[in-house]
Amino acid sequence: MNKVVSNAAEAIEGITEGMTLLVGGFGLCGIPENSIAALVNSGVKNLICVSNNAGVDDFGLGLLLKKRQVKKMISSYVGENAEFERQLLAGELEVELVPQGTLAERCRAGGAGIPAFYVPAGYGTEVAEGKEIREFNGKPHLLEQAIIGDFAIIKAWKGDTHGNLIYRATANNFNQPMAMAGKITIAEVEDLVPAGTLDPAQIHTPGIFVQRIFEGKNYEKRIEKLTEKQVGS
Repeated sequence: MNKVVSNAAEAIEGITEGMTLLVGGFGLCGIPENSIAALVNSGVKNLICVSNNAGVDDFGLGLLLKKRQVKKMISSYVGENAEFERQLLAGELEVELVPQGTLAERCRAGGAGIPAFYVPAGYGTEVAEGKEIREFNGKPHLLEQAIIGDFAIIKAWKGDTHGNLIYRATANNFNQPMAMAGKITIAEVEDLVPAGTLDPAQIHTPGIFVQRIFEGKNYEKRIEKLTEKQVGS
């Protein structure tokens, strides 16, 4: 099976209205910039996006929010996006806030075939509303459901033509579990190499989890906040 596609536009073919997308990255680190841009250009709407964060107003998933292409966000950290806040307060966007560790585990569980699991995080807060609660060792736990996406869209540092992936540093945080939890996983990589080139001991995501792969370009690699020290301070 040939997994290599020529560009992001070809990679996202088949993503249609109302689908659930798992979008990798941690903050603005390791996000699939090319694939997000292709989704914006496609105009597909009413997406359910699962991501650790919601980008910023003019970058990352913030671009999809700006175009009103997202119906619901399932996220952990959303504090850097003013348009997200506006849509939420105006009732224009459905939001499910999930503790960060729980979100990562819900995706990992989806990829591992685990339908649900118990976790203590969120007990006694709004996160617990409507969820089954069970006590383990004298401590209450919530039953959390696994997440499986129609598509997972992730980014890796290196990948080969069989879909084996290597992430770099913090970019590994959510890309790896989300790659496992997509029915169809699209990987964009900075460096696409022939199969057999990568050291097997360094591979984070085996190619069995990846259905489409392409080499991206023009990565901005922004950070969310730039803090500068004043000269002489």
